[in-house]
Amino acid sequence: MTKTYEVVGSGNAIVDVLAKCDDQFLTDMGIEKGIMQLIDTARAAEIYGAMAAGTEISGGSAANTISGLGTLGIKSAFVGKVKDDQLGRVFAHDIRAQGVDFDTPMVGADHADETGRSMILVSPDGERSMNTYLGVANQLSPDDVDPALMADTKWLYLEGYLFDRPESQAAFIRMVELCNAAGGQSSISLSDPFCVDRHRDAFHDLISNHIDMLFCNEHEVMAMYAGDDLQASIANGAQYVDTLVCTAGADGAYIANGGNVIHVPTEAVTMVDATGAGDLFAAGFLAGMAQGKDLATCGRMGCVAAGEIISHMGARPEADLKELFASKGL
Repeated sequence: MTKTYEVVGSGNAIVDVLAKCDDQFLTDMGIEKGIMQLIDTARAAEIYGAMAAGTEISGGSAANTISGLGTLGIKSAFVGKVKDDQLGRVFAHDIRAQGVDFDTPMVGADHADETGRSMILVSPDGERSMNTYLGVANQLSPDDVDPALMADTKWLYLEGYLFDRPESQAAFIRMVELCNAAGGQSSISLSDPFCVDRHRDAFHDLISNHIDMLFCNEHEVMAMYAGDDLQASIANGAQYVDTLVCTAGADGAYIANGGNVIHVPTEAVTMVDATGAGDLFAAGFLAGMAQGKDLATCGRMGCVAAGEIISHMGARPEADLKELFASKGL
C-alpha cells in the first residue's frame, strides 16, 4: 500500500540558540565551559535574556534528521511538542521551511513551561557551552499521536532522548503499534549511552517487540548489548531487529542484516564540530531507504551526510546534499 510519508520522525522539539560570548560572560553567568547542562525555566529565562543576539534554528536530534530528509526532497513529517510562544513559532516555521510537515498541536500560551531550547554559547576558542531547557519538549503523550498520520507512514524514526517520561514511552509504543499495524516499519536511535543506562529494560522491550531498524553508535550498542568488543555487541543486538546500523566515527559504519555485517568505510574529513553527525547519518541512510537503495549504498549516503555536518559548525547542512550524493555516484 502506498504511503504519503516516506519518513515520520518524533523527538524533542528544541530551538538551538547560538551566540558568541567571551570567557568572562561564562564566568559571570556561572556557566561551566564546554559542557551541556540541563536547566529549569527560571535559569533559561536568565541566560536567554543575558546572551547576545544569535541564530535561532529548530533543533533536536530527530528534528535534525527529519529536516535533513526534507532538504533532500523526501516526503517527511515531524511529531513533537512546542508551546505557542516566540520560540515555538520559530521551531514550527523553521522545520516547515525545510519541506517537513509539522502539525502537532502547540501547547497553550498559558502553560507554565516554555518551548524547549538549547542555548549554545560559543567561546573565542570554539568551545561550545550548552544550556538545555527541555520545557514542553519532553511532554509528548499518546494523545499527541495522530493515528491517520501513523497509518500513512512508511518509516517511523524515533529519538531515544525522548524516552525519559512514562508518557513519552507510551506515545512511542502507540506510534509503532499504529505504524506497524498499517504496514509501515519502525526505527529508533538509542541517542546516548546514558539513555540506555536509564531505560535498558524498556528499550529492550520496545526494540524486540516493535522495532525493525536500530540506529546507534559504538558506545551506545556496547552499553545496550554488552559484548567483549564492538563486533560482539553488534551481533548481540542484531538478534532483536531486522537491521542494526552502527556508526563508528572515523571507522565508518557497520550494518547488520540477515546474519551478515556490512562495513561501510568513510572518507577522511577534518572535524570542526561533531554536533548532529549521527542525526545526519540517519538522514542520509533513510533517504537511501526511501529511494530503494541497497543497504551498503544507504550506509555510504549516511557517511557522506555525516561528513558534511562535522566539517562546519552547526547541525544543518551547508552544502547541497543532493549534489554531494550525485558527485559520489550515490
